[in-house]
Amino acid sequence: MSLSMYEATIPVFIRSLEVLSTLVTQGEKYAQENGLDPKQVLEARLASDMFNLVQQVQRASDTSKATAERLSGEPAPRMPDTESTFDELRQRIDKTVTYLKSVPAKSFAGSENRTVTLAAGGLKRDFKGDEYLLTFGLPNFYFHVTTAYGILRHLGVPIGKKDFLGPM
Repeated sequence: MSLSMYEATIPVFIRSLEVLSTLVTQGEKYAQENGLDPKQVLEARLASDMFNLVQQVQRASDTSKATAERLSGEPAPRMPDTESTFDELRQRIDKTVTYLKSVPAKSFAGSENRTVTLAAGGLKRDFKGDEYLLTFGLPNFYFHVTTAYGILRHLGVPIGKKDFLGPM
């Protein structure tokens, strides 16, 4: 059995973004039940030099969209980073999932050999599509989803591994 680039990308992103939306909701519920200012949760971060919860969700959204776009060639919607509420974060996740669901599987044909070029901080690197997905796209996406989970867990939100993995 072989795994297509589509199968390794789109369903994986959708599932994790849906889990992230649920985690955001659990963070909101925790804030309400414990009399916390929502901003206290939304602006929380694990370390002073790391992104806060809002930014982690934004980066998970951006990484999934960019990875799908780079591998499929299907243009991703641009989303300004203006979210400041739990509801706005869920809306962003929903828009991201809508885009991902619109990307046809056939657009990933041959993407394992497609050249993906990343340029950042004056550096430029070319990847083969499969190398990009496995060594950058997926790890970067999961970094932000995991960090969002870690922020909520650190605040005391009663979530665990089962919440991170999502429904079976």
